[in-house]
Amino acid sequence: MARDRYLYFEPQRVARLRNLNLLARQAVDGFITGLHRSPHKGFSVEFSEHREYTPGDDLRHLDWVAWGRTDRYYIKQYEQETNLRATILLDVSASMGYRYSGESTKLTYGCFLSACLAYLMARQQDAAGMIAFDSDVRFHLPPSSTPAHLDRLFKQLERTRPGRTTAIGQTFHKLADSIHKRGLVVIISDLYDDPDEIVRALQHFVYKKHQVIVFHLLDEAEIEFPFRQITSFVDMETNERVQVDPRTVGDAYREEIVAFINRYRRECSDRNIEYIQATTTTPYDRMLMDYLARRKRATR
Repeated sequence: MARDRYLYFEPQRVARLRNLNLLARQAVDGFITGLHRSPHKGFSVEFSEHREYTPGDDLRHLDWVAWGRTDRYYIKQYEQETNLRATILLDVSASMGYRYSGESTKLTYGCFLSACLAYLMARQQDAAGMIAFDSDVRFHLPPSSTPAHLDRLFKQLERTRPGRTTAIGQTFHKLADSIHKRGLVVIISDLYDDPDEIVRALQHFVYKKHQVIVFHLLDEAEIEFPFRQITSFVDMETNERVQVDPRTVGDAYREEIVAFINRYRRECSDRNIEYIQATTTTPYDRMLMDYLARRKRATR
């Protein structure tokens, strides 16, 4: 890559993940040989099925055992190993700029996570693209795995700032229609929008036969609601202000946020979407290491 140091790429942390690959859990479309099963048949490592011999087929792939049993010629077909095309969708709306305490806003955390994922995919010869969105697409880098592409992606992340209001459902529907080649869609967002709209949009990605992973990113204060004094809360996207006594609303708020998280977890599970709830207080490399390790065990 073009330079030694990037704001959102930490080689020493990424090195801890070097033994873990982000493997596709379903067949994907690709264009070079890599780590993932392709829906296209070829002659590679894993046996898939037979088909009858036709003149011109490579005789090296004749199944002589099948011929001995049936007196007919069959060709062995294999699953072709292919690369994965991934698109990382990073929420850059104003709410992602929130930080109660600690080092990272949700957006900063999301930038580190995006850079780490893009690097890991490129390292395993997969193509990673990047789309930043709020109420619309702010930037779009098509999938690639070259060092020059990673350099552009890392530099673009450094220029990223919290944007404006959110329109997640509407934006996702547009993206589901525009990402034509099926692959992996990684969503990094606090999912603060109409859950009904978001769920329908997630289903749109599934309908288009993408594999979807959702990193639901929240600040710990958004979950724990640690406020004790009368506090003025400001909506970061609308600037609406409300003053409340946390002692009177705390329990009800915590119940609501738990229901909010659990609904997304349930809706994703029902659609075979991987859901990971993350907080900015857990280092992104540790969170990702735990997730990839669980994922590796689950796919064995």
